[in-house]
Amino acid sequence: EYAKELSNQLEVTGEALGLQVLCHISDGQQPVGYGIGPALEARDIIAVLQNSPLAPSDLKDRSLSIAAKVLEMGGIASSKDSLAKASSLLDSGKAWSKFQAICEAQGGMRTPPQAEYRYELCSDRAGIACYINNRVISKLAKLAGAPAAPAAGIDFKTRLGNIVEVGTPLFELHAETKGELEYAIDFLRSHPEAIKIEEETL
Repeated sequence: EYAKELSNQLEVTGEALGLQVLCHISDGQQPVGYGIGPALEARDIIAVLQNSPLAPSDLKDRSLSIAAKVLEMGGIASSKDSLAKASSLLDSGKAWSKFQAICEAQGGMRTPPQAEYRYELCSDRAGIACYINNRVISKLAKLAGAPAAPAAGIDFKTRLGNIVEVGTPLFELHAETKGELEYAIDFLRSHPEAIKIEEETL
């Protein structure tokens, strides 16, 4: 209900300013894609554009739904065929080609940097990943150096609903300096609720 109320306020404000605003309400229970941080998010985006089997499906679906709405707003497609149009542009490789052209116009494609310092958090119990504390996750990424440090951030290894065992990787912290990684690890140790694992019951 709050999302709908906020959407209405944004659309009314846009109309008052002479702008067409269309809000897209989506699930915010967990981060979209695997990466949080400039380089890790860029890796995910490139994987989607290249139609890689390693691309995060939730990021692909979110991107296509937003692209479909943009095509509708631009008069390129109707509401009933906009998603198919967006999917066709991605599947054909045209979206990837356009992305490369945009990068070339801005100085050329560059490989996203990789962090030198990393720390992997593994589950200490078996069960189901039932809750991700996005506030804690956001703070962890910032302490690790993101977004100021391009390679810093968090690389997720599990999603809500996944069954995990003791030792299953949950996520990996990435930092460009040892000090920033240690800051993030210290915060993580004092906030073990970053990801909640609920034990399965019969």
